[in-house]
Amino acid sequence: MKKIRLIFADDHSVVRNGLRSLFKSSKDFSIVGEANDGEAAIAIASERNPDVVILDISMPKLNGIEATKLLKQRFPAMKVLILTIHEDEAYINQMIRAGANGYILKNAEKNEILAAVRTVVNEGSFFGPDVSKMMIDKFIQRARTDKEEKVPSDQILTKREIEVLGLISQGLSNRQIADKLSLSLNTINTHRANIMQRLDIHETATLVRYALQHGFADSQGQNN
Repeated sequence: MKKIRLIFADDHSVVRNGLRSLFKSSKDFSIVGEANDGEAAIAIASERNPDVVILDISMPKLNGIEATKLLKQRFPAMKVLILTIHEDEAYINQMIRAGANGYILKNAEKNEILAAVRTVVNEGSFFGPDVSKMMIDKFIQRARTDKEEKVPSDQILTKREIEVLGLISQGLSNRQIADKLSLSLNTINTHRANIMQRLDIHETATLVRYALQHGFADSQGQNN
């Protein structure tokens, strides 16, 4: 089985030591570099071409937001996972706009961190449960105070597609959505492709942002 090649950047040696031990404990991963600031992370990623780059937000020389922008501009296929203490909507929105494929908090369980890396490689995005809940709660709060926002009429999805989009915005993988809706993985893959085609959106982070902005994030209807 091909190992997932990764690097991680954090200005705290304790965090780097913990990540090193965590990923070395699993045969799925190969650590190809470490960095203590954003500039070093960019340099190592450019040289070693990892599958995933794990970044903190607050780092010297170049913060995680700017590092993510540069990585996604230079290496669009490279996945970026944010691992941070910042549980703040503004940071999350900035990271999504920068192109991050996932966002997870440092207090997450070890298995959740491992799952996050696997998911961004195989499914495209991962937002930790706490982060997803906060994003949805914030959107619902805004939606209740802004009743004028409407979904453009030329971007209509089927009921099932709306349901799938809502679950995607919660950070669920295609497999998890299939299990939740009692549908096949192929069916969910097809729904996801149709959603992206209808909306002319081709990145999961942009799709999540669309769902939050247009009221689909809390769409969890029953089977048609």
